[in-house]
Amino acid sequence: MSKFFSGDEQDRKFETKLIHFGGEVDRNTGASSVPIYQASTFHHHDIYNPPEYDYSRSGNPTRQALEDYIAVLEGGVKGFAFASGMAAISTTFMLFSAGDHLIVTEDVYGGTYRLLSTVLSRMNIETTFVDMTDPEQVKAALRPNTKAVYMETPSNPTLKITDMAEIAAWAREHGLLSIVDNTFMTPYYQRPIELGVDIVLHSATKFLGGHSDVLAGLAVARDEGLAQRLKYVQNGLGTVLGAQDSWLLMRGMKTLGARMAYSEVSARKLADWLQCRNDIEAVYYPGLEQHPGRAIQEKQSTGYGAVVSFDVGSGERAKKLLSEVKLPLVAVSLGAVESILSYPAMMSHASMPREVRLERGIGDGLLRFSVGLEDIDDLIADLDQALGSSKI
Repeated sequence: MSKFFSGDEQDRKFETKLIHFGGEVDRNTGASSVPIYQASTFHHHDIYNPPEYDYSRSGNPTRQALEDYIAVLEGGVKGFAFASGMAAISTTFMLFSAGDHLIVTEDVYGGTYRLLSTVLSRMNIETTFVDMTDPEQVKAALRPNTKAVYMETPSNPTLKITDMAEIAAWAREHGLLSIVDNTFMTPYYQRPIELGVDIVLHSATKFLGGHSDVLAGLAVARDEGLAQRLKYVQNGLGTVLGAQDSWLLMRGMKTLGARMAYSEVSARKLADWLQCRNDIEAVYYPGLEQHPGRAIQEKQSTGYGAVVSFDVGSGERAKKLLSEVKLPLVAVSLGAVESILSYPAMMSHASMPREVRLERGIGDGLLRFSVGLEDIDDLIADLDQALGSSKI
């Protein structure tokens, strides 16, 4: 836990913790914003008593404030800030060794799939991808050399829901680490460590940063032993976040609650509107009554999030729609103040072979809409005209 945050402060509501996380005021000057320590190295006043910080790869005061911040929000013992979400994921996977086996959500983010299937496979780290909406499939994938279960819930981009508490408990029984990518929900809606998960990961580029202006990743460890192992690997690989980006990320995180709450209301309205159309093949959103994972989502989260995926029936129509919309960015990424409409087949999951992508329900007509802070009626009107213009 943050070295500045203890006692009664832990009982504060989440929105208060976003602003008052324990290190928000500089202790030396009283500055209302954490200073940017733009330094690569630090003077040793006494060679026999080294300072807390000696080299910014190993530790930087600005990055430390961010790491304490995310540890407070997720309820872990220590946080770590990385140069990107994939840097956080890659560093975490480096906890494992040749011959180890991992069980992973089948419709995982394309970059994670690529890392596991084309990089870690060369290092003899094996992966079994399973449908984690069915815990029995997870359990059936257990091998003598299995070391961890990696969950993504809601999954990207089909928004399938995994019961984190059940999987984490099973993993603990078998001596496995449990890891969750919490990018879509953020700790505002979902805190996996409270459900027994060992490591929580974020592409902080997304909702945590929130403004499409910073590339960052975060990890939070459940216990001190695991935190020490992560720190050792992070320092050895040098996958750290710089001071400027650490400061930008903290600035974005202060408004996380307001942004998530507003965008979720809009996302619910968008999902309901899409669901009522007869020219949409499928709508994926955990808040819809017919979503198969809704009950589990409501058990382990306090909301449904701001991402809606929908299938317009064909790749040809999806591409035509992308050329017709006027308001959302047509881009890679999500979780920003501006709405972002993505095409997984050619963007987030382009690295996944088409046959594998289709097996996981990521069809050529699937689009992912990250709802921002625009007026939802304007977004719906824009999407309505684009859908009308894209009819084949």
